[in-house]
Amino acid sequence: MTIKTPILLIALLFPINGWAGVYKCTDADGQTHYQSSPCTEQDKAVQINIKTGSKVDLNAEESQKLQQQEERKQQETLHQAEEQAKSEAIAQRKQMTKAESELTQTLIKQNPTQFSAYAVPPYDPDNLPKDVKPFEERLPDIEKFRRLAAQKALATGKCQRVEADELNAKSTKTQLVFLINCSSGATYYYNESELTE
Repeated sequence: MTIKTPILLIALLFPINGWAGVYKCTDADGQTHYQSSPCTEQDKAVQINIKTGSKVDLNAEESQKLQQQEERKQQETLHQAEEQAKSEAIAQRKQMTKAESELTQTLIKQNPTQFSAYAVPPYDPDNLPKDVKPFEERLPDIEKFRRLAAQKALATGKCQRVEADELNAKSTKTQLVFLINCSSGATYYYNESELTE
């Protein structure tokens, strides 16, 4: 019996889980009490490690978790708003591209002697050629400038009929370049600066 008592005392003094020991709870009136079970939500809670004496402010931990959850929600909301704005911008760009393409096709139909039927085929925003894809954000401009480039080539008097009108590989994001091929064999390059003069 005397051998078992010291073992029991040691087991009580050094529990297996040090954090399972003591909670320091301070109620709304400022009264502090210590207990082995967690504090109620209304109390200010501090968990004390009886082995090391270190403390963890449970209210601060909970507050930090709530703050992190709120930040995650705000980030998700911001991400959703950005995605929505991106979708709306794409839809608007497609609509503007379609409007410019329709103006060009109307011009071609009204002037069949000046344009080959497939001289300025509209670019499909959902299936762009490889060399046009890097410029998809400027599709409405591209369609407008293709029309203006064709008209400028015809205005020279040396281009009887436009056979092809495409965005050229010399284009950059800030300076689009267009190539016009005429039935007479004449070729014209126009950049967007020349077309906006």
